[in-house]
Amino acid sequence: MFSGIIRGVARWVPLASFKGSADYWRKRYQLGGDSGTGSAGAAATYKAAVLNEFVARESVTSVVEFGCGDGRQLALARYPAYLGLDISADAVEQCRARFKDDASKRFAILDDSATKADLALSLDVIFHLVEDEVYEAHLRRLFDAANRFVIIYSSNSAGNARTFRHVRHRVVSTDVTALFPGFERLQELESALPPPVETSSGVSTVFLIYRRL
Repeated sequence: MFSGIIRGVARWVPLASFKGSADYWRKRYQLGGDSGTGSAGAAATYKAAVLNEFVARESVTSVVEFGCGDGRQLALARYPAYLGLDISADAVEQCRARFKDDASKRFAILDDSATKADLALSLDVIFHLVEDEVYEAHLRRLFDAANRFVIIYSSNSAGNARTFRHVRHRVVSTDVTALFPGFERLQELESALPPPVETSSGVSTVFLIYRRL
């Protein structure tokens, strides 16, 4: 019960003095918050099943994730080599402690350093990037880092524009098509996936899968 109170405080207190997406998530983790409901339970199990099957089928040798959060989702993953990046130093330290005995996983604070991997991931991050410039910078880092594939898990509709200060929905696939012509969307693969088990503020969250041409 007490941990639930802490998570609630960590979620809502930063919204009272909201200064942008980066500030919100740094404060949320500083106050003892977590990555949210999408990183646990049925939602996490669903994402892990899709990603683990994809990594195995495509013989993916390395994964970089932009926005690793607290590492609960990662605990279900089976990746040969993994680098998790986050803007929150507290989240990075949580992950380092959680996976201290797993040499296949590394974690670092997000910066402008060039990073490359077979697969670049963004899971439940994009609809929390409310600023246009932050959103576009995230996409550019993501696609620049991918040697072969990019997988995004996000809303893909402008439906309820912004329910809270830290949530903004966008038509991500339209922006990716315009910004990254060197990638193709694997829509047949997406359509063959089982339906998602969660929503974000009433807007469906889906997998968007891209391959470098």
